[in-house]
Amino acid sequence: MAEQFIVTIAREYGSNGRIIGKKMAELLGASFYDSELITMAAQKSGMSQNLLDNIDEKAAHSLMYSISVGAGVFSGFGVGTSYNMPLNDKLFLVQADIIKEIAEKENAVIVGRCSDYLLRDCDKAVNLFIYAPYEMRKETVAARYDVSIDKAAEMIVKKEKQRKSYYSYYAGRKWGQTANYDLCIDSSVLGVEGSAELLADFVIKRSRNR
Repeated sequence: MAEQFIVTIAREYGSNGRIIGKKMAELLGASFYDSELITMAAQKSGMSQNLLDNIDEKAAHSLMYSISVGAGVFSGFGVGTSYNMPLNDKLFLVQADIIKEIAEKENAVIVGRCSDYLLRDCDKAVNLFIYAPYEMRKETVAARYDVSIDKAAEMIVKKEKQRKSYYSYYAGRKWGQTANYDLCIDSSVLGVEGSAELLADFVIKRSRNR
């Protein structure tokens, strides 16, 4: 397709949002970024990838260092600004710069990392939120990680608390609020393949109608 686009995906844990995003990227002939952003951040910052893996999409535990995303990421506020900055904040800023660079040069699907907020002023951004019924998500997580339903429920609570905290801390918004997205879908209705096809078609039409 001739139209340029950048797709951001926020997702409930266990909704298959990442898998849908990857399949959607394939249908659109676009690049796909999720954990790849950690590798890129490690290469750009010189920080250990193993360390970054452990803090990815987690808000800093301390408010001792306060940042303004608007005045920071978009005004040259870099990782080297302060040695006292929490590593979580450093990772966020590096990934934010990378996400902005990606949006400027290629068509891509980006999962998480407050990408919808970071690209809020990007005309070609299409912001999506993928959710699913709680019971289905428990079954999905249990099967994926070979754990009990009760354990899957615990994992969902922990992961979603983490995502909400991360989004609130860095974007200053409520995670999952429909007004932040161009389209929200229940992935259980059409399944992975059907959801990917529907969203890919939506991205094409949304980009053409801008």
